[in-house]
Amino acid sequence: QVQLVESGGGSVHPGGSLRISCETSGYRYSSGIVAWFRQSPGKAREGVAASWTGYGVTWDSDSVKGRFTISQDSAKNIVYLQMNNLKPEDTAVYYCAARDPWGGATWYEPQTYPYWGQGTQVTVSS
Repeated sequence: QVQLVESGGGSVHPGGSLRISCETSGYRYSSGIVAWFRQSPGKAREGVAASWTGYGVTWDSDSVKGRFTISQDSAKNIVYLQMNNLKPEDTAVYYCAARDPWGGATWYEPQTYPYWGQGTQVTVSS
């Protein structure tokens, strides 16, 4: 049984930083893609960053490029999202998701991911 558990969300001021974590279990961590998505009220779920965990390949969206970094601890099967220089528009529920590498043509389509965590809230406000 695949389980993804996010942690580390919270509230910060603009310009602040947070690191959120996705702990995976029951999943072929070494060969899949783990991605971070976010969703705010009234908006579609948006791909933020992804990692092909077995090969060290990463992707991120233009909206977070240069500010967010995805990384992993392979020994613990944990994927992190380090978020720096946070902006109010980054406020959302952040979800991690997992799938096989060949499950879709792109990494940022949420419908191609069969496994999801419960989400963690990130709020950026002054």
